[in-house]
Amino acid sequence: MKKLLLATVATLAFPAMANAATTLTFEGLGNLAEIGSYYDGGGGGNLGIVFSAGSLALIDSDVGGSGNTANEPSGNTTMIFLTAGSAILNNAGGFDTGFSFFYSSNSAAAAVNVYDGLNATGSLLGTINLVRQFDTGCVGDPGGQYCNWTAAGVGFAGIAKSIDFGGTANFIAFDNITFGDINPGGGAVPEPATWAMMLAGFGLIGAGMRRRRTSVRVTYA
Repeated sequence: MKKLLLATVATLAFPAMANAATTLTFEGLGNLAEIGSYYDGGGGGNLGIVFSAGSLALIDSDVGGSGNTANEPSGNTTMIFLTAGSAILNNAGGFDTGFSFFYSSNSAAAAVNVYDGLNATGSLLGTINLVRQFDTGCVGDPGGQYCNWTAAGVGFAGIAKSIDFGGTANFIAFDNITFGDINPGGGAVPEPATWAMMLAGFGLIGAGMRRRRTSVRVTYA
């Protein structure tokens, strides 16, 4: 049976400048809060980053949220989407060099695409296909099934203005979205080290509230 990220009872959040590495951790947002313009003067800094509707912050159930997560790369908050086909990040100022992130996925068909236009339009600059690995070989925090986090990054030429984070809604989470570096968080590595396997899945919101194509360089840490 597939495992969801969000509990069945729940109430219904990346910046970058060219040539500067910046990381979005989503800490400071409330559980299931819309990220929206949080990184565009909404409390997370004036980074010019805006997320599409339905892009939400998810806090680990261990600290009072509803996330079925564990071993997060940083803090206790990650990014998910529930009511849309993907989460789109817009950066009107643009970013170059590359970007990276950590993810945990129970979605068999997931990909992240980088575009030179806003709202996932224009030329496709890079693509990262993601694998299902959410609970493979997990150690450490036993409180969540989305406990295997894989680092992924892509380098590209040109100026990107949007990123489309795709997958199955409520079955994939992202964290430490970093601009200007193909290593998320500038090379930080989360626990456990088991995601050297790089292949697995995700169901994000915890049970019972507790529990064209330009050639690009893709790296998995």
